[in-house]
Amino acid sequence: MKQWLETRQVVAALGALAREGRRAALATVVRVQGSAYRHEGAKLVVSDDDRIVGNVSGGCLEEDVREVARRVLATGRAERRTYCGGADEIAAWDLGVGCEGAVEVLIEEAGPWHATLDAALRADARVVCVTDLAAVAAAGTTAERDAAHRVLTGADADAWFGTGASRLEVRDGREWFVEVLTPPPRLLVVSAGDDARELARLADRVGFRVLVADRRPGLLDAARFPATVQRVETDADRLGERVVLDADAFAVVMTHHFQDDVDYLRALLRSPVRYLGVLGPRARTERILARLRLEGPVDERRIYGPVGLDIGTDGAEQVALAVVAELLAVRSGRRPRSLRDRVEPIHADA
Repeated sequence: MKQWLETRQVVAALGALAREGRRAALATVVRVQGSAYRHEGAKLVVSDDDRIVGNVSGGCLEEDVREVARRVLATGRAERRTYCGGADEIAAWDLGVGCEGAVEVLIEEAGPWHATLDAALRADARVVCVTDLAAVAAAGTTAERDAAHRVLTGADADAWFGTGASRLEVRDGREWFVEVLTPPPRLLVVSAGDDARELARLADRVGFRVLVADRRPGLLDAARFPATVQRVETDADRLGERVVLDADAFAVVMTHHFQDDVDYLRALLRSPVRYLGVLGPRARTERILARLRLEGPVDERRIYGPVGLDIGTDGAEQVALAVVAELLAVRSGRRPRSLRDRVEPIHADA
């Protein structure tokens, strides 16, 4: 989920640099063995005037990668670097790699193919980028570098999708980096009030595709939300027409108005949304459900009310944090708990 967001930010930065007439190097994590701070597909851009966007570690590998990027821009030749944390957990973290982790990074000069990737990502469809690593290593011209990359969508992407994870793969005797970019789930925030703004902002930052719906146009002012948050003016009766949500989507109803919450929740129960959060005390949520039960069966398995994890909150920012934490837990199929109580590797089933 985060990879999609960061990749869009990186390719947008590459486009802006190209329009300025600047050259840039792109570093991409292509393999992780053991635990590491970042996963395959994490990216860092280094421009020829030394601006950077993105990251490939917790901050400790960036300086070395930056030096390699400068050399790549000077020579025109791509490089692959392996950073190994070794067996000592503390030493590994001191290197920014993680517990007993090894990270392999491809650093290459960026080229026009990133514009193709940018266009594909804007279509909000699944994208698979396949990179012929031998061709990247041998490339000496912009055309050769571009030819080493393929941006695939539709049936072409399906042929490389595999398990859905980004990875190194050997196919037809050649080594490929296969980067799978799946659009993150949508989150519908029903309300444009002040506390809803905090939830929309935080959810947007962690990678959800956020929509805010409200029947009050004055609260949907663009200045109140990040540019990437979609704003929809609608009442509950028109919600199904104005907002299309699939079975991977999430929704949180938080209007602070009892009848509005009843009406919006009724409309959302007609959709396939997997998660329906309701802000407010448990007794209030039960009153809403009691009203809806009078109209027919209610699928209460999808309803999370009161919404959010029980972490002890005070104020809109902390409530937003509790809600987003629950959204992430539900999405990953994990039961929330402290990491100190987790015996298995952190990323084993992420």
